[in-house]
Amino acid sequence: MTTHTHHHTPTDAPLTLYGETFASRLLLGTSRYPSPSVLLQAIERSKPAMLTASLRRQTGSGGEASQSFWNLLREAKVPVLPNTAGCHSLQEAITTAEMAREVFETDCIKLELIGDDYTLQPDTLNLPEAASRLIKSGFKVLPYTTDDLVLCQRLVDVGCQAVMPWAAPIGTGKGPINPHALRTLRERLDVPMIVDAGLGLPSHACQVMEWGFDAVLLNTAVALAQDPIRMAGAFADAVSAGHAAYRSGAMQAQDSAQPSTPVLGTPFWHQS
Repeated sequence: MTTHTHHHTPTDAPLTLYGETFASRLLLGTSRYPSPSVLLQAIERSKPAMLTASLRRQTGSGGEASQSFWNLLREAKVPVLPNTAGCHSLQEAITTAEMAREVFETDCIKLELIGDDYTLQPDTLNLPEAASRLIKSGFKVLPYTTDDLVLCQRLVDVGCQAVMPWAAPIGTGKGPINPHALRTLRERLDVPMIVDAGLGLPSHACQVMEWGFDAVLLNTAVALAQDPIRMAGAFADAVSAGHAAYRSGAMQAQDSAQPSTPVLGTPFWHQS
């Protein structure tokens, strides 16, 4: 168990996951958009680092719909991060990951192991074991997890080179409901961390980037906006702004007012 404190220092380096660098710090999900055309335009507007896609969604509808989605992902020319959405058991997640590796031709996998159907909370007890097995099979695992520090440390210990803590439960759009836990994670872990799930507004994304998170992963907040294309752009701008603010070293908040113009001595226009 890792116990020493790390201090995550801001750098100008691009987002790096398992040795691969990305120009963007926004990852975008591909489900629930009003149409394939809107999804494609949202991708063009926000220029995400990766697109997440569910193997089940990809193959579940079968035939033509499935093929057109596959063609759309190819047309987008953005790396695909397959996920194991909807998996409830260790074996189910491993089998889905292996199928996704074949279909999407990538070793990257977003590991989702669901422990509760109603809240879509991750199965925290079995997550490290699932991650460990997938890593031993040559996968580059990005685990969807809660903001629990000990769990995230354990995921790093079994070989995850990045972790994806939630801000709030999937699809709630509540934004970071436990700022203390997220900030503690950032302080203690030195691996890339992507806030995944529960972000509803660009200000939420900006906030977690200001705290020093490396990227955000969104789906519902863009897909269910009245204008998903414009919202995708707004989130991309917010992520850039938040990261720039983190790198800039923000001033510390003060309890008392500090005049921004000093009032010492005589005003310069009275000086002869």
